[in-house]
Amino acid sequence: MSIAEAGAAGLRAVPRGLTRGLWLLLVLLGWELLARVSASAFVIAAPSQILQHAASHAGLLWRAFLTTLWAAARGFFWGNLAGITLALVAVMLPRTERLLATLALLVFCLPLVATGPILRVLYGPGEGPQVTLAALAVYYTTFLPVMVGLRAVPQGWLDLVRSYGRGGLTLLREVRLPAALPYAVAGLQIAAPAAFLGAMVGEFTGAERGLGVLTVRALRALDLPATWTIAVIAAGASVAAFAAIGALGRRLELAPPEVLLAAPAPRQSRRWAGLANGALALVVTLLLWKGAMEAFGLPQFFAKRPEDVWTYLLTDAAARARLLEALAETLSLALPGYLCGLGAGAGLAMALALAPRLSSAILPLAITLRSIPIVATAPLIVWALGRGAAGTVAVVALMIFLPTLVACRHGLARTPRAVLDVFAVYAASPLRRLLGAQLAAMLPAFFASARMAIPAAILAVTTAEWLATGRGIGALMATVASTSDYNMLWAAIALIGLAAALAHGLVSALERRILARTNPEQLAR
Repeated sequence: MSIAEAGAAGLRAVPRGLTRGLWLLLVLLGWELLARVSASAFVIAAPSQILQHAASHAGLLWRAFLTTLWAAARGFFWGNLAGITLALVAVMLPRTERLLATLALLVFCLPLVATGPILRVLYGPGEGPQVTLAALAVYYTTFLPVMVGLRAVPQGWLDLVRSYGRGGLTLLREVRLPAALPYAVAGLQIAAPAAFLGAMVGEFTGAERGLGVLTVRALRALDLPATWTIAVIAAGASVAAFAAIGALGRRLELAPPEVLLAAPAPRQSRRWAGLANGALALVVTLLLWKGAMEAFGLPQFFAKRPEDVWTYLLTDAAARARLLEALAETLSLALPGYLCGLGAGAGLAMALALAPRLSSAILPLAITLRSIPIVATAPLIVWALGRGAAGTVAVVALMIFLPTLVACRHGLARTPRAVLDVFAVYAASPLRRLLGAQLAAMLPAFFASARMAIPAAILAVTTAEWLATGRGIGALMATVASTSDYNMLWAAIALIGLAAALAHGLVSALERRILARTNPEQLAR
């Protein structure tokens, strides 16, 4: 080896931990300088201020952190268990898929600003709302990726198992579950920050302890160092959980599959079948809504039944106009944020596939930004960008960005090995490999994230309206909840659920149309 080669090798042998430490030091110095320069804007707290606040309130912050972490962990367990169970049922009983997916979506779209106070009334004192909201925040983010993974199996494997006369359980155990494991890891990684967010929002509703309680106090007192300290603690916990789940996935050596071969999806018209499934889902939703209210004997004063909401919307023209105006404003901000978040997440995933060395520098920053609970970031972003459209759109895009990035990166990693070998034999460029092979492998994960992003966009926009802008249906729900106008509150929840279901239907129709050409195994029944 020559002297030049040895020198180059020595430079490459610099410990990765040292490089990351230098990058972290540079980020902290830049953060400190930016905070001091923009101190008059009252948006960014310096790292020195955060450390000082954490040191002076260490005991309080530690106890609050443990309280929130325990609620988030229980919600994480129960929510992911429910999501995985729903995915298994949907794949084993394909006729139930659309019904289950629609019901799961409607429940996931319940705005936290509205469900939190209702759960507090139902549970009373205790940690019930925190655990429930944490579970509701994660089950859908696991349900969709796992369902995609259960279908991402080579057609030859399915044919082989069936040729031996084995049934669906053997297919599930020997073929589908191993194929779904990498997708489950992606879902669990996305769910980790969401569980912490759900637990903190639950603490907003009248809890006695937890980081959510401290966040409310800090926001009311305009205590910028306290707000940022809580945000950093929540982000640190979420990043640690994200990294731990990713490390577990790497230890399992989740190799990409062989070539996925499936017959093209039949080109039969499913228009009437789709309408019938939608009508069935609507009927089941109304029956469950009505039945749950009656089964628990909930007072009609605050637990409105479907017929109460229908009568209210038909008879009160002023309330209906107010509600529709607020909904239109909310959707006009949610849509551009939704598209920006999807585009940024998928675009960055493809860019990292072309330049994988950038992953170690970009991914930690992206994970950290997304891991800060939206209840803390929404006011800060709106304060920085203003109370107009830009601030709210940025909040929505940030909420959607990381789940899309994670899902798309896992999808790109599932490109069949044999296909990559063909491109390597012909010395194809990374861009040609991306467009010719990896992009098609990414599409199922991308559409799963697009469906997950619908309720996430609703959560983000209503939270920003609730905590920062004071406009739209989020602010309206917060106002009517405080004045006990439960007719308006339940009507708003119903309209948001309906809008989410319609958006989900449009995305699903586009998904079926595209995957029928690129990934027909996802449509096989």
